[in-house]
Amino acid sequence: MDSHLEQRRTASIKRKTRETDVSLTVSLDGTGKADVQTGVGFFDHMLHHLARHSLVDLAICAQGDLHVDAHHTVEDVSLVLGAALAEALGDKRGIFRYGSASIPMEDALANIALDLSGRPAFVFNVKFPTPKIGDFDVELVNESLRSLANAAGMNLHVNVPYASNSHHIAEAIFKALAKALRQAIAFDPRNAEIPSTKGVL
Repeated sequence: MDSHLEQRRTASIKRKTRETDVSLTVSLDGTGKADVQTGVGFFDHMLHHLARHSLVDLAICAQGDLHVDAHHTVEDVSLVLGAALAEALGDKRGIFRYGSASIPMEDALANIALDLSGRPAFVFNVKFPTPKIGDFDVELVNESLRSLANAAGMNLHVNVPYASNSHHIAEAIFKALAKALRQAIAFDPRNAEIPSTKGVL
């Protein structure tokens, strides 16, 4: 039997501060199931896309100071998600490590490239035509992905060369992130070692 099939790449993390209380479970080898309740409707919608198109199972329950705004909740959920991804990946032995995707969403095109290098870096070349999507501040897309990249030890580049609708931009970004992540966390059938000349990630 393939040793990969015996691995359980899961993680559960709880994080509580004066601003938020987050409980999160991730399973990298899932079917894309999402049970997400953050209190921020549009963010929940994006996390459902992330799970569905990456085939990563997500269970997230978060309570935050939404009477202030959604910033702390989005930031902390993203930090916990990144930490859980890193924990579930372990030493990253046998994975592809790199992933990329170019996803259209009507008028918008999102290009994502990522490296699960253990060395966080974040590039975000995106311009939203509106400051909000409903009551969701579009700047929180940047905040979410930067927090995710930092906590996961991910080198993440996000580029949207053209678009005219803010909702389409955000949705294309999260779908592209999901597809790129699915590639990166998958096992490489030709390489059972850690994918680095250093021998460690």
